Amino acid sequence: MSQLISRLRVQMNRLNSKQKMKVVYIGVLICIFNCFSVFSQEVISTQGETYSNASANIDFTIGETVIHTVSDGSNELTQGFHQTTWIFLGIEDFSQEVQINLYPNPSVDVITIESSEYKEHLFEMFDSGGKLVLQGELVAEKTHIKGMDLAPGNYALTIRKEGRVLKTFKLLKSY
Repeated sequence: MSQLISRLRVQMNRLNSKQKMKVVYIGVLICIFNCFSVFSQEVISTQGETYSNASANIDFTIGETVIHTVSDGSNELTQGFHQTTWIFLGIEDFSQEVQINLYPNPSVDVITIESSEYKEHLFEMFDSGGKLVLQGELVAEKTHIKGMDLAPGNYALTIRKEGRVLKTFKLLKSY
């Protein structure tokens, strides 16, 4: 190490003042990038979990797909990419004989459920964590749900009759 430092000093003495300033700037930039690289190992996620026991640790985040894992026996590196867009729109149709429409999707404040068969039909809305946030009964061929004062995010709206799921709409509540 001391030989390396002495060689660097000899090389620095050979440079003019402009060249020395360039070397100093490059050194400062390298130091700055090294400081930021310490934080590059951190993942900030709204959802995920850590599980551990005597033999293993598992850490995961929702929305990050693993594409490659490398190990040298004592260290493990897992590479992935974060999915910034989660598309959560769609319909799961459990009953082909019942026609039910939901619009607009995405929605800002009011959604409309349209069905010619609405009697004894119930709706339930769940957030992306599975918590029931809204429920009610279809009262007409076009039932307007005005209780959309929910936080922006992804929701699932299920239509049921006599306990049987007819359709599940995946919808997006926007700002």
